[in-house]
Amino acid sequence: MDRDPLARRLPEPAAAMETSAWLEPRPGEASPNAVVLESLLARLEQCFGIPQRPRSPDGLPLYPDLLDELVGTILSQNTTDHNSSRAFRALKAAFPSWEAVLAADPTKLAQVIRPGGLAQLKAARIQEILAAIVKRQGSLSLDFLRDLDDADALAYLLSLKGVGLKTAACVLLFGLGRDLCPVDTHVHRVANRLGLVRARHPDDTFAQLSPRIPAGKAYSLHVNLIRLGKRICKARMPECGRCPLRHECPSALLRQR
Repeated sequence: MDRDPLARRLPEPAAAMETSAWLEPRPGEASPNAVVLESLLARLEQCFGIPQRPRSPDGLPLYPDLLDELVGTILSQNTTDHNSSRAFRALKAAFPSWEAVLAADPTKLAQVIRPGGLAQLKAARIQEILAAIVKRQGSLSLDFLRDLDDADALAYLLSLKGVGLKTAACVLLFGLGRDLCPVDTHVHRVANRLGLVRARHPDDTFAQLSPRIPAGKAYSLHVNLIRLGKRICKARMPECGRCPLRHECPSALLRQR
């Protein structure tokens, strides 16, 4: 089977599962004590603050358009936040609607989103996803996902070619305010180093971690694990000596020996 050229070169998940199983505990895997995870969350919030969602002037949470979130997450694959933001802004400036994006010449679309890298592949991916949504739903909108539970919403998004678990979970977390923690490379790396999971693939990290996150804390955990991963717990040269979790981290303790 040909691998997706946008996918990370990582081992495959241990086994295919029903979508609802991503949100259920998996027997035989590491199960960190809930008190330990709550303690780590508290330390992260002390160090980096409690992340706040954008809010309107009257205090209500502001959520992006679901298609904006989906396409923006696709543009973020295999590139930096800065470059993906440039590509998304260019896309919105060049095309007045998602219908216009779908109807666009693929070469022109690729030129517009070139700052995000892999432009031809991402342009084809975006148009294919938009076409699939129109075919199934009759219009370019994902608003119907608001009426679905987490498992069903994930299942729909994962059925779109090129949408993986991280992308689907990002749409639910940032677009719908659902209590899910998407697993990118930073969350995957840090969660494994902390001993919260034992997983070779980010999808398995999501499956192991999701059922153990305290209610209402997935957004905070996601944002602060990424902050920790980018600033301190780096892939090649982790700065364990200044990590707020160094005394509880098995990886840091090994490095300090």
